[in-house]
Amino acid sequence: MLFFELSSLELGLLLFGALLGATGVGALLGRRARHRSETLKEPFGVLQAALLGVVGLLLAFGLSLAVSRYEDRRANVVTAANAIGTTYLRAQTLSEPMRSRSIAGLVDYTRNAVAISEHVPGSTPAQAAVRREARIERGLWALAAESLQRAPVASAPKLYVETLNETFDAETARVVALSNRVPTAVFILELAGAAIALGLLAAYMAIAGRGEGAVILAAVLVAFLLLVTSDLDRPTRGLIRVPDAPLTDQLASMTEPPAAPAPAARG
Repeated sequence: MLFFELSSLELGLLLFGALLGATGVGALLGRRARHRSETLKEPFGVLQAALLGVVGLLLAFGLSLAVSRYEDRRANVVTAANAIGTTYLRAQTLSEPMRSRSIAGLVDYTRNAVAISEHVPGSTPAQAAVRREARIERGLWALAAESLQRAPVASAPKLYVETLNETFDAETARVVALSNRVPTAVFILELAGAAIALGLLAAYMAIAGRGEGAVILAAVLVAFLLLVTSDLDRPTRGLIRVPDAPLTDQLASMTEPPAAPAPAARG
């Protein structure tokens, strides 16, 4: 939660400051130890090469996990929107008054789902939206149960109950995925490992008397990589966001009059 609560700008400044600072300290120490280059050059070279390899694997692993979670979140949005759309269509086949009340509840449910996508996961507004969503779900389920009780042998209520349950499951998976991110301990390990590796590389280059500018460029690239990795874990803010277009498009279609007319009342 420590890094997740920071804005993208604050996190970027922290990453660039830490990595460039470690690089600068390593270069300074390397210059001071340059007179011992014959004894320090070889062990420093072996150590920094090994550490850079380990850190490279950690960074690649962290980025692959972040990309995988980002793709899962995108897929969850589509799944949730499709489930809501199917449930909305089947709600039109219910008998009144459950039909109108269920349609209105589903519109409210979708509007609330869009609101969840616009808040930072775990924040007070997001928690309030999740609680409101739970209340809407209870109301929709009560209407579905009443519709099933009134027509226990009819197929429409049974099909509606089935897709309504799938909608709840899909929305729960979507909301949970929004809060799924890299643990703070893992991110600290990546940052600390990168800072130490870059510091040792800068010291090695300073002892050798060449290539210090390339280390600064490497520090900038690693900082960008860590920033992108963390940004992928910020689905509702930052430069890389999970689009909620499927939900907003579904909500827009639900504001139009229902395509299917209300079933005729049985005498």
